[in-house]
Amino acid sequence: MMIVGCGAMIGAVIRYWITSIYKRMQWDWLLATLLINLSGAFLLGLLTNHFANNQMAINFGGVGVLGGYTTFSTFNTELLALIDEHRWFTMGLYLLLSYGGGIALAFLGLKI
Repeated sequence: MMIVGCGAMIGAVIRYWITSIYKRMQWDWLLATLLINLSGAFLLGLLTNHFANNQMAINFGGVGVLGGYTTFSTFNTELLALIDEHRWFTMGLYLLLSYGGGIALAFLGLKI
């Protein structure tokens, strides 16, 4: 449990750092979450490919670091905001890029 917790702390700090850069630059808030979740999916595929037999590495890096780094709750909050704002095209594109891109990048990470 400590391995996962320490990893999650590291992942959450990295996510906070990336999000704060986006806020300072005043870029679209969706891009920060999209970048974080897509890169997390790729890194999880990469980690799984190279460390599938190392349970400690999977627990620390996959469950911990990448679990703390990626954010499903923020993704859903942003989707709800887009629905509230009636930004249907952006919502659909965000869904497609997040899920489709996440699956594609995780697959790519598995193959590298």
